[in-house]
Amino acid sequence: MTTTVSPTPATQQPATPTVEAQLPFKFPLTGLPADHEVKTRPYMVMVENAPQARPQTGLDQADIVYEILAEGEITRFVSVFQSQAASVIGPVRSIRPYFVEIGDALDAIIVHAGWSQDAMDMMAGRNLAHLDEVYGDGAYYWRSTDRKAPHNLYTSVDKMKKGAEARKFRTEWNGPLLTFTKAGQGKLTGAAVHYIQIPYLMGYFASYDYDAAGGVYKRSMEGKPHLDKETGKQLQTKNLLVLESKHQIIDKEGRRIVDVFGPNKGMIFQEGMSQAITWERKNGMLRAYASDGQEVPLLPGNTWVQIVPEGTKLKVE
Repeated sequence: MTTTVSPTPATQQPATPTVEAQLPFKFPLTGLPADHEVKTRPYMVMVENAPQARPQTGLDQADIVYEILAEGEITRFVSVFQSQAASVIGPVRSIRPYFVEIGDALDAIIVHAGWSQDAMDMMAGRNLAHLDEVYGDGAYYWRSTDRKAPHNLYTSVDKMKKGAEARKFRTEWNGPLLTFTKAGQGKLTGAAVHYIQIPYLMGYFASYDYDAAGGVYKRSMEGKPHLDKETGKQLQTKNLLVLESKHQIIDKEGRRIVDVFGPNKGMIFQEGMSQAITWERKNGMLRAYASDGQEVPLLPGNTWVQIVPEGTKLKVE
């Protein structure tokens, strides 16, 4: 991965968070404190990112969001919900095989509206738990009146839960464990970074600005703050991973094969610092590894994963 790095002043340290009462458990996908043991399966929702779908709703409550190219030179979001009961999520769109692979590895209930034939064959062949608005599960979605179809389809954690119960899906989670930092672990070993620009195709790009006060990276789309439609708040992440991956267009519609297994190279950004990594899917997750082969742990909080074509040139300052 090629990056252009500009010199920066010393990075301001994030403010010390208010000490919370010690809770006995952790949310598996964020590492944040929980008052009960979480064993329920997450929901993986396909969220659209065409211009007509912006701003989206609910991505700010996802534990993990993967942004990956679909056809039409536009990305789609694979949003994973377990720790927060988002009341509006969407707009929901269709699924592709590499998205299915992520959901299957997470042991998530997959939520979508339509599919490519290869994706449906994969879900049927593996007998995966999924809710499809287009074919039979419409009761667990709704269409808003402020946008035109197909960019107006939404769901919620409550509706997905009702759908899973009606379909008698297994509820207990058999998913992967993530690796989070422990007290005393050091920071990333690379340069201080306060701005990352990630180009996709046709001039479309996402970017992140470091907010030292909160210790998070705040997300923008094409140079404008990427906001949640309901709250108006800018999307942000505690952990940002940019992963290079092999991409191949396979048909005249522009559908792709995207490698979500690795290994390949990438970058991780946390609290204003960076580190070059290799990534690989192991034990159900796309994990970051340092040059010595040790896994780079995540900070407690949410995670955004940007999967980009090999050779993508980041602008980093």
